[in-house]
Amino acid sequence: MFRLRGKNVLVYGLATSGQSACKLLHDKGACVSMYDDENKFSSFYSFEKNPTIKKFDLVVVSPGVKVLGNKLIAYFLINKIPIISELDLGFLFCKGKVIGITGTNGKTTVTSLVGEIFKKAKKETFVCGNIGLPISSIALKTTKKSFNICEVSNFQLELSRYFACDIACILNLAPDHLDRHGSFEEYLSIKKKILTKKKSQKVVLNFDDEITREVLFSRKILYFSKKLLNKGVFIKNNAIYYNKIKIISCNDIPLFGEKNLENVLAAVSIACLYKIKPNVIKSAIINFKAPSHRLEYLGQVNGADVFDDSKATNISATVCAVESLGGTKITLLIGGQNKDFQFDEIFSKGYDFEKVLCFGSCGQQVFDCASKYGYNAMIFPSMKNATYYAKENARKGQKILLAPACASFDEFSSYAVRGEVFKEIMFGVYDKIEMQ
Repeated sequence: MFRLRGKNVLVYGLATSGQSACKLLHDKGACVSMYDDENKFSSFYSFEKNPTIKKFDLVVVSPGVKVLGNKLIAYFLINKIPIISELDLGFLFCKGKVIGITGTNGKTTVTSLVGEIFKKAKKETFVCGNIGLPISSIALKTTKKSFNICEVSNFQLELSRYFACDIACILNLAPDHLDRHGSFEEYLSIKKKILTKKKSQKVVLNFDDEITREVLFSRKILYFSKKLLNKGVFIKNNAIYYNKIKIISCNDIPLFGEKNLENVLAAVSIACLYKIKPNVIKSAIINFKAPSHRLEYLGQVNGADVFDDSKATNISATVCAVESLGGTKITLLIGGQNKDFQFDEIFSKGYDFEKVLCFGSCGQQVFDCASKYGYNAMIFPSMKNATYYAKENARKGQKILLAPACASFDEFSSYAVRGEVFKEIMFGVYDKIEMQ
């Protein structure tokens, strides 16, 4: 446990996680200073305009701070000033059990579902981390009876040194955030930091994901799979089983698509490790509503089925969404701010895209790739324009899918805002707004 009283601590990055870190540090008696690369925070009390001229005992870095090529981070490292992540800070003051859930896709859905299962089992439960509630904001509220379900992103793990969860779950691994980390190999090494040398740590892995399956570790691993396994959590006779125990029929799962089936398998695995009763797990799953913008069925426009997967911000997520819709009769809306991806993996598989509507700052790149494989592609200056076109040309039997494979920041503040605008345009709220 860190002794913080009277220590000079700098919090670098002042978005939600950074502000929560400041409060925890203040509550523990630290002398807190703040810094952010954006000037909008410069009016904050204790903001340091030049952190290099003051001596600090510790630096806490928020997940939004890019590490690669960061001169200030390099300065702290060269001067041997201890650096920890906001994830570390919260973890060091958490009591009870900590369950860490990471992966390229599905983290929020699994974290939310695990939280609902544990609440249904009447456990003292905190759902935190990358899901929106920083771990440092709940740490001092936890007790020895707490189950702290933490969604863990690669941004949070990047500078982490002390985070050592009791259960580590890796859902899947595919290229993402290459613009931040520089290579897929570096991205993988950061993800694997969730696996620690803590001998009591239990590991849950996706057997169906080749890269994840090869994350070998010298301890007991619980695998989950859509296939039949000798042991673990798997599908048999259209039902989810934990070894020989039936948990739930697949027909009773309210979530749509193969990827969500994997998400349910992961959540069941974690619940079974803590011996939560099958009827409790089943009840929580049946009553669970997935977070928005994750292959969310919105309804019909002129007979066309409309799906919002704005959270599909990488290639593998878009491929999963397309395959969940059967890969046929799809009008695909794709584009935004590229994260150093190539799009051949989407267009080389021979899916039945009736049209590919490309938009955003990488619209030309997507258009060129889709056209290379013979698809009927069109370029639009924005997602709004592409959505208007999709709505005006919707027809019965068609599937309209927003699965951008890119970040949203060229046009929107987040994937959630992007999804809401898509929904509003499709279902009438934006009808009176002129396209620009």
